[in-house]
Amino acid sequence: MIGFLMNKFKMIELNKIHCMDCLDGMKLMPNNSVDLVVTDPPYGIGIGSKVGGGKLAKVKEYISFDDSKIPTKEIFNEMLRVSKNQIIFGGNYFIRYLTNSSCWIVWDKDNTGNFADCELAWTSFNTAVRKFKYRWNGMLQENMSWKEKRVHPTQKPIPLGRWLLKHYAKEGDLIFDPFAGSGSFLVACKQKGFDFIGCEINEDYVKIANKRLEQNNLNDWFGNQE
Repeated sequence: MIGFLMNKFKMIELNKIHCMDCLDGMKLMPNNSVDLVVTDPPYGIGIGSKVGGGKLAKVKEYISFDDSKIPTKEIFNEMLRVSKNQIIFGGNYFIRYLTNSSCWIVWDKDNTGNFADCELAWTSFNTAVRKFKYRWNGMLQENMSWKEKRVHPTQKPIPLGRWLLKHYAKEGDLIFDPFAGSGSFLVACKQKGFDFIGCEINEDYVKIANKRLEQNNLNDWFGNQE
């Protein structure tokens, strides 16, 4: 069933990744109209399209995306306006736009070499810091029998999204990812039965993300871990 989030004469379709600037998308949304934002905005560190390389693996080149600057204050204000709670990866890069939080999420990537050991997510929840350990070390992944295809330079593993939904979302919640990228968090939503909205400005990644969402058996293609 196709659902719509309506604001007077404007509407945005649910359970779809929209190829648009998220700022334009959020202007279609009423205040507090989504229950939870889960997103991974550009960190402004110029990661480019090439990732990896070393003794065991060649450098992998992905479709380029703009990581030259962080999102604007207006975008962060809109994310806070349209949602009741937020989980924002890279929060340590955006602290000028966010408030103090007792609940940061630490994703321990079990990395080696020059890759970051962990990534930090800022949240709006008034609980304790929590850690999720899941190897995401170049070609090495936590569960090699359910290895995910890497299609984006900053791609997050679907089990990370599933874990976030298990611990921070309630049945019936509507989830929003304004920087959907390759769609990992939204695939997790579909697997776990949550309605969602996604925005992604890069048309190539919208096609990739929608292809991932259209797979007949999401569990087979992406794994089925909590």
